[in-house]
Amino acid sequence: MNFKRAISMGVLIVLVVSLASGLNANGLNGGRGLTYVKSAWSLKPGYLTLYGRSQVFGKVASHEGASNAVSYWNIQGAFSLNYGVSKHLEFAISPIMYQDTQRGEKRYIMPGDLYMGLKFGSYNIKRSSLTWGISLDTRFPTGKESNIVFEPYSAGTVEWGFTGMLSYSKDPLYPEEELNVDFNIGYLNHNDVGESLSANSANNFNVTSMTQEILYGFGLKIPSSEFDFSVELYGNSFIQKPPKETAYSIENYFYLTPTISYHAFKWLTFKVGADFRLSSNTDETTYEYISKFPEALPNYPTWRLNFGVNILLLPTNVFRVSDKDILIRKAENRRELFEQIINEQRETESAEEELDRIKAERKKAERELERLRRILEGDKNKKTTSEPPPSE
Repeated sequence: MNFKRAISMGVLIVLVVSLASGLNANGLNGGRGLTYVKSAWSLKPGYLTLYGRSQVFGKVASHEGASNAVSYWNIQGAFSLNYGVSKHLEFAISPIMYQDTQRGEKRYIMPGDLYMGLKFGSYNIKRSSLTWGISLDTRFPTGKESNIVFEPYSAGTVEWGFTGMLSYSKDPLYPEEELNVDFNIGYLNHNDVGESLSANSANNFNVTSMTQEILYGFGLKIPSSEFDFSVELYGNSFIQKPPKETAYSIENYFYLTPTISYHAFKWLTFKVGADFRLSSNTDETTYEYISKFPEALPNYPTWRLNFGVNILLLPTNVFRVSDKDILIRKAENRRELFEQIINEQRETESAEEELDRIKAERKKAERELERLRRILEGDKNKKTTSEPPPSE
């Protein structure tokens, strides 16, 4: 069994296991797409990418009545493996490898939760520059802690969701070379009824209503030969909020994320960006069963730095491809596209001819019905006039 076939079999086994587990929640974006906003284009068959990302936030604050200030920060490290199973199917596995929630004390979480997902994408809308797709994702509680301050709400359960994606590119055949616009709308279910979020189990405070939220995002990317410039707007809106007595992040959030990507090689890209919170700094948590932090600290970071690297692992021939080979391949793809357009035009012309024929048949049938109606009316009148008048 060759290496490529072994990879395919391994991915197939993981897919079967994940489907049996109940797929779907929004995790780390790998493959094609921006930092948070997903692209409707899926990876090509046989392509395997590795994307590693680190996020950093920090703030110095002091408790009321305390003489010394304390440093608070949140650091997260994660990576995503994405594999193109077929033209329209992509599989992703994204573990959070490290979570550091320093709150005046050392709190390291290694590893964190695990995300798994399927993307059904690269469905082009005929005769347009629009492509659509849908992703199904699941978050598995492999980390030892949930309901983490400075992070979006998590309940320590198997959480699931889905995201609809719509992408625009002036050149759908090579979207990475033209202006890209991506739009996402998704649903997330935290599956947390009956869960206790309190740090002290003696409080016995359980979630009574399922926490659900809508996720949305809009992204714009301007590519070039060496650098890509992108900007994203993304946020959430709770349908049903988690309990205010025990959950930290129960408010809706809205972020702006500008990013610069550098293509060092055909197979290696570096990214650096920042998140800026545009939503208000309100705090709805009542802190009845969890500890409260200084008033100066928000539930969501006001800012956050992102660092990432994207590596193309498969196919290996990408490392040996020259610019000439790329141009030849593009020319072949263009020829296939032109042939497809010609075939679609022929099908359209044939469909138009069939439609004209159906219209002509319908008019003919209408004329026949009208002729039959007149004949029947004529027979009726003839019969009426030929009958003798009734006797008195």
